[in-house]
Amino acid sequence: MIYFSLFVVSFLVATIIPFGSEIYFATLLAIDNYNSLLLLIVASVGNILGSVFNWICGYYAAYFIQKKWFPINQNQISKASNFFLKYGKWSLLFAWVPFIGDPLTFVAGTLRYSFLPFLLLVSIGKIARYLVIYFSALWAINIF
Repeated sequence: MIYFSLFVVSFLVATIIPFGSEIYFATLLAIDNYNSLLLLIVASVGNILGSVFNWICGYYAAYFIQKKWFPINQNQISKASNFFLKYGKWSLLFAWVPFIGDPLTFVAGTLRYSFLPFLLLVSIGKIARYLVIYFSALWAINIF
C-alpha cells in the first residue's frame, strides 16, 4: 500500500498537485521498513507517467485548455513555450523543476514533440533527481 501511495503522490505532483514528492520519498527511505530501491523505482515511474499525462493533455490541448479546472494557466504555458522554443528538446531534462516542469511537458505535447525522445529526456531528468534524493537520504541516514 505504501508503494502505491508513493506512486500516486509522485504521479499527481507531476500533474496537478502543487507540492513535492521528495519529502514523502525521503521519509519512506528514512523509515527503513521498505525496499529502498523499489521506492526509487516507484517514485520515478509515477513521476514520469505524470509527465506523460501532461504530454497527452498538451497533445489534445484544444479540449482542455479552456476548462476552468485545468491546472496549467495561460501564463505558465507561455513561459514554458518560450523556454522550450529557446532551449529545444534539452529543456525536457528540467521537467522536474517546480512550476516550470509541468507546463513544459504540457507544451511539448501541444507542439507535438515526438513521444519517444520526450519520454527518454524526461525520464533522465526525473530519475536523476530521485537518485540525488535517494543517495542524499541514505547518506544522511547513515550519518545520523
